[in-house]
Amino acid sequence: MVHKPSSRGRINGDSVHKPDDLESAISSTRRRPQFQDIANLAVQNHFHAELKRKLKEGVDHDGLEKYRKSVSEIKKLKNKKVRVFYEAQNDRLSDWLEVDAVVASMADDVLDSMRPQDTDGDGVAEQGGKLMDTRGDIDPLLPHDERERRRTGEKRAKWAININIIANILLLAAKGVAALKSDSLSLIASLVDSALDLLCTLIIFTTNKLVAWKIKRLRHKFPVGRRRLEPLGIVVFSIIMIVSFLQILQESVSKLLPGPGPKVAAQLPPTAIGALVATVVVKGIIWIGCVPIKTTQVQALAQDCKTDVVFNTFSLLFPLIGHSFHLWWLDPVGAALLSLFIIYDWAETLFENVARLTGAAVDDRVLKKLMFMAWRFAPVVEAFKAVTAYHAGDGVWVEMDVLMPEETRLGKAHDVAETLQYCLEGLTEVDRAFVSVDYTSEGPTGHAEESR
Repeated sequence: MVHKPSSRGRINGDSVHKPDDLESAISSTRRRPQFQDIANLAVQNHFHAELKRKLKEGVDHDGLEKYRKSVSEIKKLKNKKVRVFYEAQNDRLSDWLEVDAVVASMADDVLDSMRPQDTDGDGVAEQGGKLMDTRGDIDPLLPHDERERRRTGEKRAKWAININIIANILLLAAKGVAALKSDSLSLIASLVDSALDLLCTLIIFTTNKLVAWKIKRLRHKFPVGRRRLEPLGIVVFSIIMIVSFLQILQESVSKLLPGPGPKVAAQLPPTAIGALVATVVVKGIIWIGCVPIKTTQVQALAQDCKTDVVFNTFSLLFPLIGHSFHLWWLDPVGAALLSLFIIYDWAETLFENVARLTGAAVDDRVLKKLMFMAWRFAPVVEAFKAVTAYHAGDGVWVEMDVLMPEETRLGKAHDVAETLQYCLEGLTEVDRAFVSVDYTSEGPTGHAEESR
C-alpha cells in the first residue's frame, strides 16, 4: 500500500514544513529578537536618561560663589588665621566647581559612548559618542573654560622654561668672566650654581618634550604615559646639585684651615658685582612669574629662582663685607653656609620627589576634591567602600570601590563605574583612575596586603 504524503510530508521519518510555513517560521524567529532588542534599548535609554539627569543636576554655583571672598576682602582681614581660612575656603570652592563642571560636561558624552549604535544594520556602529570619536581623548569633552585654563597653563610653562634657559646662559657667561678676575669662593659657588641651573632647566626642557611626544612606538613601550620622567629628572638634578655643593663646602672648609702665607680678604671687581646684581634681579622676576603656574617643572624652576635670589644676594654681601672690614674668613664661611643651604634645600626636594615616585599619599586638598567627586556620584550608587589616592610620580592615581545593589545588571554597573572613572581622569591632578564595583561593605578590600 502506498500512502499519500501528509500536508507536512516526511523525509526519512523527519517532518518537513511547507514553503509557506517555513517562511513564517523564519520571520517569526527574526521578529522576536528584534522586538526584544527594541525593548532592551528602550530600557537602556531610560536608564541613561535618568543617570544623565541625576549627574547633570549638579550644584548651585551661585549659591557656592556667595561664600567666596575676594582678594581685596581677604587682605583687609587683620587676623592671619582668618585670612588663611578664607584662602583655603576659596581653594575648596574652586575645586568643587571644577569637579561639578567636569561631571556636568562629560556625563552625556561618556554615557552616549557606552552604547554604540548600528543605525543602518550593516554590523558597524555608526554612532559611538564623542569618546569613541576622540579615541579616548577626554580633553575635547571638558568644559571650554577648563580647556582654555589648562592650555594657558601649558603655554606659560613653556614660556617660563624657555626664558629661564636664555637667562641662565647669559648669567653663566657673565659670572664666568667675573670669576676669572676674582678669587672669591662665594662668587665661584655662584658660578657653579648658575651652571647647574642651566643643567636643571635643560633637564626639565628635555623631560617636558619627551612627555609631550606622541609617537606610536613610545605609546607601546609606555602604555600609561611618561609623566614620571618629570619628577625623575628633578631627582637626577637634585643629586647633581647636592654632590656639586659638597665639593664647594669641602673647598670652603680647606680655606679656613691654617696654611702658609697671610690670609687676604677676597675682592669683587665691578664686573662680578654687576653679574650678581643682574642675577638677583632677573631671577627675582622669573620667580614671581613662575609662582602662579602650578606644574612640577615650573614649580621646580620657581624654587630654583627663589634659591638663586637668596644665594646670589649673600654671594655678593659676604665678600663685600669681608673686604671692607678686612675679614678674610667671611668669604669662605659665607660660601660654606650657602653650600649647606643649597644642600639642605635640594635634599628636601629630592626626598619629596622620591616619595612621590614611590607612591606617597596625596595631600588633604586633593583628597577632599576626590571625595567631592564621590559625592557627585552619590545619587547613582549606594555608597563608597573605599577611596584611595596616591602619587605615581607627579600625577595622582585613584582607586574607588563603589557599592551597588547585588541585583544590579552588569551593564548598569559598568556604565556607572566607567563614567566615574572618566570623570576622575578629567581632573587636573589625576593621571589614572580605577573604579571597582562591590555589593557588600564586608569582605576583603581587593588587594593583597603582602604586595604593598
